[in-house]
Formats: sequence, structure tokens, C-alpha cells
Amino acid sequence: MSEHSPRHRHTTAHDPAHSHHHGGTPAETPSGDREFWDSRYSESDRIWSGRPNAALVREVEGLAPGRALDLGCGEGADAVWLARRGWRVTGTDISGVALERAAAHAAEAGVADRIELCRHDLAESFPAGEFDLVSACFLHNYGDFPRARVLRTAAAAVAPGGILLVVGHGGWATWQQQEVRPAIDFPTPDEVLAQLELPEGAWEVLRAEEYVHEHTSPDGHAGTRADNTVKVRRLP
Repeated sequence: MSEHSPRHRHTTAHDPAHSHHHGGTPAETPSGDREFWDSRYSESDRIWSGRPNAALVREVEGLAPGRALDLGCGEGADAVWLARRGWRVTGTDISGVALERAAAHAAEAGVADRIELCRHDLAESFPAGEFDLVSACFLHNYGDFPRARVLRTAAAAVAPGGILLVVGHGGWATWQQQEVRPAIDFPTPDEVLAQLELPEGAWEVLRAEEYVHEHTSPDGHAGTRADNTVKVRRLP
């Protein structure tokens, strides 16, 4: 929503086992379809790899721990990684099945006391509170999911001095056939910054870049994919 690709993240270095809000049949994945994502998660014991998103690790590893919000937490890999490093984490996802798995992962990792999980369709509701880190990794979806509005709400939840991290796809992988690609908006870093509508003088842009990495399909086809990272800090 942590994992990758239009991640169930409205749920998540890119791991082909990750993929948020990019699964299932496009025509059947309207924004806010809790039943769809519960069914999608119920198809197997695990959808994502269980590893944290590499971009999250890279961008957060040196930060002092505080309160974190993981948007589209999926099966909990990012939340567990953060909690193991001292963060108190609120994880949210549209799927109750995903949240049950995230709770089990947290318990197995011994960090259940540092993670609070709550179910939200981010198009309709949002966790309360202020956070030192708000992470939105691969928060894409088919249909009319209001991603830009959700990201603006995410920015409003960042405490003074805190970080908003937005990691997304820059396009489809090279092995994905053109004719089966559904309509999804993959904004550039500059477009993400514009969509955030950050007040001038109130935020510092720490990173806004796109990068290409190797990306292997579930059935083993090698290729590449472009992803991007936007990392901004609310000034104290």
C-alpha cells in the first residue's frame, strides 16, 4: 500500500512481490471497494513479500523515531520495520483482511505494542492526529481514487519538523503489455509537488526525483520500471 505497485495501498527499491492497489481486474476495482480488496487478499496466504519498501528504508533510516502514519499499510511490512526502529506507528488500509495479517506480523515481530491499525477508505476518511512521518508508498488505484486530495490531507497531518514521503510509480514496467494496461495516473515528482499545494515558505523539498530500476514480472520476465520519490519537510 507495505509493498509496492498500485499497491493495495490504498491499500507499497521495488520488489515485484509488492504492489499496492494494482491487482485484480481493473474494471472491478473502483475506489473504496472494501469487498474487492478483502477478496483479493483472501486469494492467498500472502500477497506481498513481507519486506519493507526499499525507498522507505532509504529515506527514513537516519531519522529520529517519533509518530508515523503508514497509509495503505497492506500486510504491515513497512509498519513493522518502523516499529522495530522505535517508531510508534499508525497503519491504515482499506482491507480488513490485510489489517489482520498486519496485526499478526506485528505480533510475530514483537512490536504489536508499537503499532495501531485502523481501517479507512482514504477517499472517505483519514486517521486523526499529527505525525512526525507520513508515508504514502505506491498509493495508486484504478478508477476515481482522489489521490491528490488524499496526499494533501496527508500533508496536513504532518507535525512541524516532520516528513511527508510519497513514493510512486512513474509508469508501467517494460514487460507489461500495452493492451492490458488500465488507465492509472502516474504523476511525475514535479506534478506530485504541484498537487500537494504546499504553502510557500512552510515546507522544504528534500527530494523530488525519478529513477529506473530492474523489475521482474511475477512469472519471471525481466524488465525495468520507473519510480519516483518526493520527500518534503514541514518547517518548524
